[in-house]
Amino acid sequence: MIDSSTVRALESVSTATLSAQLRRRGIEHAFLEHLTPGQPGKRLVGLARTLRYTALREDVFAERGGGMNAQKTVVDTIRPGEVLVIEARGDLGAGTIGDILALRLQRRGGAGVVTDGGVRDTPALRELGLPFYYGASHAAVLGRRHVPMDADLPVTCGGVLVMPGDVVCGDAEGVVVLPAAMAAEVARAAVTQEREERYIAEQVDKGASLDGLYPMGEAHRIQYERWSEDGADEVS
Repeated sequence: MIDSSTVRALESVSTATLSAQLRRRGIEHAFLEHLTPGQPGKRLVGLARTLRYTALREDVFAERGGGMNAQKTVVDTIRPGEVLVIEARGDLGAGTIGDILALRLQRRGGAGVVTDGGVRDTPALRELGLPFYYGASHAAVLGRRHVPMDADLPVTCGGVLVMPGDVVCGDAEGVVVLPAAMAAEVARAAVTQEREERYIAEQVDKGASLDGLYPMGEAHRIQYERWSEDGADEVS
């Protein structure tokens, strides 16, 4: 599990800031592309629980698509604080999850859903209040395009590799994935970065030049430290 202080830090910073901090640590490919936030006003922080859909082949779907398939099994065993991350190959031609399974996930304490495929029952999912990110709305069931093949293995969602247990963070801009081993470090650095950027934005708003300010030079660094000590960086 993620410790509570790291969760609070991650909930307070943007995915843009987290992406910047990951880039400084050599990770360029962490922001999931072409996804829409279903609950733009809600933040998402949790551990990745992964599910993989392959392309439809009717004989394989007949063997693996019915009953307690991989999709239903992972939903039925989701743990508190986990985020269901679905690899659907970016195929938007069918839903990958709908309202009943999302409700089951929510009642088990799941933190949200991320899929690069379609979502069914989108209005009902919004009413649940569960954070979700998706490629498009589509009313068709998954058997039109997908086979729910397996779970709890590395997947590619939104063009990004997601490992089981990665830390998934979402805001109104989208979703970024953090390796669990560096989540606390990245969270702390992101909080510091946004504090510095509040100071920079304040100076820019007052008419200051970007020269020596962004990035912050020595003169502004001294002024920033004074600003921080005075409590000007506190957010109401």
